[in-house]
Amino acid sequence: MKGGGDSIDGTVRQQPSQAVVEAVAAAEGISSEELRPPEYEPLHAVVDPDALDSLFASHADGQPRPGGAVTFEFCGYEVTVDERGAVSLEDGGSEP
Repeated sequence: MKGGGDSIDGTVRQQPSQAVVEAVAAAEGISSEELRPPEYEPLHAVVDPDALDSLFASHADGQPRPGGAVTFEFCGYEVTVDERGAVSLEDGGSEP
């Protein structure tokens, strides 16, 4: 074991795109691996996952981006991702 003041930040922030997939899968009662065509539309059919992740990533200098949120329809849900990367779902009333 190392001495001194060394520590490791065990917090791993999940990418918003992955959080969306996992939230919808949980709402559907399936694993995230099961959330795929042909039964479910792919996330990239409604939003660019890389752009979504970049939107909420820190600036290049490490500073957090200002607040905000993005909302879109995915698999029959109205999905909102906020500045913390938290995902909320509301039933969109349409079939996946």
